[in-house]
Amino acid sequence: MLDAALHALTLILDPLRLGIMLGGVLLGLALGVVPGLGGIVGLALLIPFTYHLDGYTAFALLLGMAAVTTVSDFIPAVLFGVPGTVGAAATVLDGHPLAKQGHARRAFGAGYASSLAGGIFGALLLALAIPVLRLIVLYIGSAELLAMCVFGLSMVATLSGKAPMKGLAVASFGLMLSLIGSDPQTGTLRWTFGTLYLWDHLPIVPVTLGIFALPELADMAIERTGIARANPQPGVRASTQWDGVRDAGRHWWLILRCSGLGALLGAVPGIGSAVIDWMAYGHAIRTEKNPENFGKGDIRGVIASESSNNAKEGGHLIPTVAFGMPAGASMALLLSAFIMHGFTPGPEMLTKHLDVTYTIIWTLTISHIMGAVICLSSSSLFSRLATVRVGILIPLVIAIVYLGAFNASQSWGDLCSLVLFGGIGWIMKRLNWPRPPLILGLVLGSIFERYYFISHEIYGMSLFTRPVVVLILLAALWVVLGPTIKGLRKTLRERSQTTSRGAALSFKLRVRGFDWQIVFTLTMTALVIAAMAVARDWAFAAALMPMTCAGAALVFCCIVLIEQMFTREAKTRDTDASLLMDASAPMGKLAMAGAGAHFSEPRASIDTQSNNAIAKTNAGATASANFGTHGEPSMHDGLASTLDTRTIYLRGVRFFAWIAGALGAATIIGLLPALLIFMLLVARFEFGERWRTSAVLSIAMTVALYVVFGRIFSTPWPQSLIGDWWPALRQLGGIV
Repeated sequence: MLDAALHALTLILDPLRLGIMLGGVLLGLALGVVPGLGGIVGLALLIPFTYHLDGYTAFALLLGMAAVTTVSDFIPAVLFGVPGTVGAAATVLDGHPLAKQGHARRAFGAGYASSLAGGIFGALLLALAIPVLRLIVLYIGSAELLAMCVFGLSMVATLSGKAPMKGLAVASFGLMLSLIGSDPQTGTLRWTFGTLYLWDHLPIVPVTLGIFALPELADMAIERTGIARANPQPGVRASTQWDGVRDAGRHWWLILRCSGLGALLGAVPGIGSAVIDWMAYGHAIRTEKNPENFGKGDIRGVIASESSNNAKEGGHLIPTVAFGMPAGASMALLLSAFIMHGFTPGPEMLTKHLDVTYTIIWTLTISHIMGAVICLSSSSLFSRLATVRVGILIPLVIAIVYLGAFNASQSWGDLCSLVLFGGIGWIMKRLNWPRPPLILGLVLGSIFERYYFISHEIYGMSLFTRPVVVLILLAALWVVLGPTIKGLRKTLRERSQTTSRGAALSFKLRVRGFDWQIVFTLTMTALVIAAMAVARDWAFAAALMPMTCAGAALVFCCIVLIEQMFTREAKTRDTDASLLMDASAPMGKLAMAGAGAHFSEPRASIDTQSNNAIAKTNAGATASANFGTHGEPSMHDGLASTLDTRTIYLRGVRFFAWIAGALGAATIIGLLPALLIFMLLVARFEFGERWRTSAVLSIAMTVALYVVFGRIFSTPWPQSLIGDWWPALRQLGGIV
């Protein structure tokens, strides 16, 4: 084995192969930055170019590209709150708040160092564990995979902060969304409402971009500020990328644990990248000290998600190379490349073609090193984007998001889903409803149903008696009940301490007045009831999973509704008293009145401020209280507390009006011309940029999008009405 490893190293260090690998790395970094693209697009693009290359060189190109898309997808996740791929969604929770606080370079340093460590760990695991894990991987059946899905869903308890019932309700709703489309067992069309777009299920890319990307961009547009909203205090050194690298070094044990988790889960077919980073993030919350800091700009959240996100690539290759079982869509494409170059994945890759296997391992390792070095050397350039004016940044990013969402299934439905879920995501963010569980449920739903059906057919109810299944289900139960029991103990302890001080507690229940929280919960409940009414007439096999998910969503929504409608008077009085105390406190303390409101710069005390500033701050606290969940901290807060409720509403509605207007214009004149007009008008009239600046940026971005998507990736542009009216226009580049 050592001789094969050394021989493979000499092969891969050939200057020509290294140059081709570097080209693949650069392409992979570029694909990762663009939301909606990723390794699958890159592999599909590059495989035809490997026909005339030898196997070693072909894998250097393909794996060099595929390995680093999970490195550069970190860049838009931190800067814009836009995950470049679905595997970077968990990174948004802490990476984007760090960029808002002016620590984008630190986040880049920690992320790249963690990515490098995770990638090398995954390659090392691939080198050492293929013979050892063969029996383990072959033992894992559908029942064990079903238990893993249950464990993944249990992570909503840790992804929902102090609102686990909300998280469970949202996750159940996400499961329902995942079941939209044709039932794989009976062919029944479930919740498609006669729309052909929904027959093949709801694509995850436009939903992810809508839930995470558009709300962040909307908040930037509302505040009229750039990404970095916190100026460094006088005398405090600004953070650098090397601070982030040192952070990664200090948390080496977290990197090791999350890398191992990512690599091991990556070796299990069916556990995709969209699930693995959430599991690693949830593991970090469960095991690290001060978990309440996660979601507010904690560097450990970046380290956990990025290390697992890159380690999984080595894990994905274990079943692909050793057993010919692709762990995902990208590995299925790579499997076709193996066969095309005369290599049969399986035992031969561990015996006859062992040098090819080690070539793959060396390629993974060197590619991750190349990607980390390139990104570290460019992080200062990327971090400057955090200071770009919002009038320039937002129109350009939205155009990229539109094209990234459209690339999911290249249908008008992708753009409609983007806008719809963008509005839903912004409302959820403002009302402090957790958004990650929705994506987790959407990802796991179809996998859960498939493994449940197969396991039930093979094992019956005895599937719940298998040792590994029992162990995993017990772990899932502990993940769900652990925070609940801990919170109950804390409440009882605080209550006993308060009673011992002689304070009178009132247990009288009070019906709350009108509240947007209740309106949102009632809307969710009504949607679930309507979905159950539609599913009632389906066949049993088609209705079992949807009715189960809808029933769970209904139960959790009712629990949340009861919590919102009834509250203790004592708690209300305490909240009112704290707001009154904050009104007479220094301005710096007023930042604590809302649900984590932030100021763009330090302020002096009220005694030295004008009454106008006091009024604005009190209005901001009121707006934050109205939008909050009455004492529950928000993981996705961002609006400055100096904005009153009316301003937030008007600017938010105007932002989504522009988004919807761009979609409406695209149906008439074509997507690319509509984006050109959208960028020009938004930059000029919404943000007040000069005509010349707006025109130059809009035209340059439109040309870049046409070259990248229209020429390089040969994207078929959606057909518009003007092309139907005048077919001759459709011959001009096919953009209408």
